[in-house]
Amino acid sequence: MKKLKLTILFIPAWLWAQQTVAPTTDAPVGPVRGQDAGDYNIVQSWELGYRFATIGGDQDLYRSDVNYGDGIRLLGSSLTVNSRDGHGRWLDSLSLTTQGLGGDPYQSVNLRAEKNGLYEYDMTWRDNAYFNPGLAIAGGQHLMNTNYKWQDHDLTLLPQNWFRIHMGYSRVAQDGPALSTQQVFGSQGPVFPLFSNISEQFNEYRLGGDVRARGFKLTILHRWQYFREDSSQYQSGPVPGLLNPSPSAATLTSYQQSQPYRGQTPAWFGNLYYERKWVAVDARFNYAGGRGSFLQNEVAMGLDRFGAAQNQQIAVAGTGDRPITSGDLNITLFPASRFNLLTEMSVSDVRMNGSNSFTQLNYNTLSLATLNFQFLGIRLLTGSATAHYRFSKKLNVFAGFQYSDRQIRSIEDTTSPGFPFAGIAAEQVDLLRAGTAGFNWMAAKNLQVHGEAEIGRDNNPFTPVSLRNEHGIRANVRYRLKSLSLTGAYQENYNNNSIAITAYSSHARTYSANATWSPTSRVSVDASYSKLHLDTIGGISFFAATGFATSFYPNQQSIYISNIHAANLDVRFAATKRLDLFAGYNITRDAGDGRSAIAVQPNPVTQLLYSVQTFPLTYQSPFARISWRLQENLRFNVGYQYYGYGEDFGLPGYRQGYRAHTGYTSLLWSF
Repeated sequence: MKKLKLTILFIPAWLWAQQTVAPTTDAPVGPVRGQDAGDYNIVQSWELGYRFATIGGDQDLYRSDVNYGDGIRLLGSSLTVNSRDGHGRWLDSLSLTTQGLGGDPYQSVNLRAEKNGLYEYDMTWRDNAYFNPGLAIAGGQHLMNTNYKWQDHDLTLLPQNWFRIHMGYSRVAQDGPALSTQQVFGSQGPVFPLFSNISEQFNEYRLGGDVRARGFKLTILHRWQYFREDSSQYQSGPVPGLLNPSPSAATLTSYQQSQPYRGQTPAWFGNLYYERKWVAVDARFNYAGGRGSFLQNEVAMGLDRFGAAQNQQIAVAGTGDRPITSGDLNITLFPASRFNLLTEMSVSDVRMNGSNSFTQLNYNTLSLATLNFQFLGIRLLTGSATAHYRFSKKLNVFAGFQYSDRQIRSIEDTTSPGFPFAGIAAEQVDLLRAGTAGFNWMAAKNLQVHGEAEIGRDNNPFTPVSLRNEHGIRANVRYRLKSLSLTGAYQENYNNNSIAITAYSSHARTYSANATWSPTSRVSVDASYSKLHLDTIGGISFFAATGFATSFYPNQQSIYISNIHAANLDVRFAATKRLDLFAGYNITRDAGDGRSAIAVQPNPVTQLLYSVQTFPLTYQSPFARISWRLQENLRFNVGYQYYGYGEDFGLPGYRQGYRAHTGYTSLLWSF
């Protein structure tokens, strides 16, 4: 992905989850009570319109972020059918909603139908057009243009009975073309562009039921999961190599790679819940017996960078098991009206093992190399206890303790003369202990205050970025008076870690405020602001090639600094009984570490590290909409939305940005 995608990894989803100007979901149309048809009452609305978009700048980046285009769309629809007396012949209620059908990059359909005492059925379908332009520094040699399709079906029989049956089916598929690069003919060989056909598919079947009697509820569910991948890469050549010192004779005349994978995971889920006046018990059990088999076959022919003929085949094959077992037990005690105690205990065990091998055959030298599979096992025990005490209706406090014990084991198999399966075993155990405390306080009639803190210690973290010496603080204040609602929040998370290899620390602080005001029934205002500060620093040592020489760079620093400001303002105004106005503005600004340019560093390696320490950028989107009620059951809508993205600077030579003018016009009606 491009550098923007790297930045987004550190931006919370709610900073980007802005409201779009279409569809017109908040404008009433038609009679509220709907229309009667026989034994049913029907309420429905449909919005059919035309989208338009004009894009300037980096269109690939726009497609990966927004991706709205021109065309006629069923922007949104809603249909509800309800039995007038609650006893319909085939169903008692039905609801259907759609969004973006006909070509939007994000399309969805939701359906729910039920018959009292007989069944409940829920269906969700989504289709996302996924475009990934790849890293900016890849020079256009990496990209993906696929479609994701999801569907979920859930059926419950006898939903109001003491005994219920659950059935379900889910499917996820991704397919489409892609472009990538591959290094061929040795670890120092040339890199070539390759075309790909992406084809992945996941299917899940579910069957189970639950029983309720005498305060107990028992649920048993069995899942059958199947995953298959038939993606392939190819190049018919001849194609010159990329990223080669000049002059170079590297050429790929023929390349084929197939990598089919088949996996299945039968799984069991069980849950037992029991509740009485002074105790509640919730016990869960999960088992998933994952098993997969794969084959990767690669055949490449051509010339290396010295002009020598190459004919190489690589085969990777094997089977693997990944059984996962976990169990949870939660017990809540209510010994007094003011006091309760919640205890949680869980255990999980994950193992990965199998008989896999990597084989590389060079037809020119007739050399053969084989590498075998490794075993990995993770066992985790956790426990916690949290006590709540209510001093009064206005004040309650809580305190808790958390504990975890994790064991990681691995066995690596190597191939050497006389010892075809010499095992190299390793084991690590780490203990994490953390304490929490907090309060909820009704400081005044309309003022609520919440605060909590956590501190934790780990004696042997597994990776440099794992938690070791960490603490967190969370607080929020809420005030509400008639039509005015105000909220403020603060969150802080610090982690300092030092292991034998290197040191690492991260600091994150978030400030946020939100206001909602409806002075009259015709006007409403929503405003919010947040700031997220994040800085991380860790030590790294690595090899890097500059020209023909490879050097070792020890004691370097990996630094990332971000200061994100996000603001949002929405205003709704009913100008007349027929005319509604809606306008808003969203902006996200990452100020980085304050620099306005990338300074020149002593050498190319430190220059690259310095250039990726921060990514200052601005993303903004103002929008406006007018909705005119032509008749009781008909509205005319027109809207406009601007998307603008720009970077202060980027990797050398790869500064990105785009601007897009989008909008729509539609008719929203009921019939």
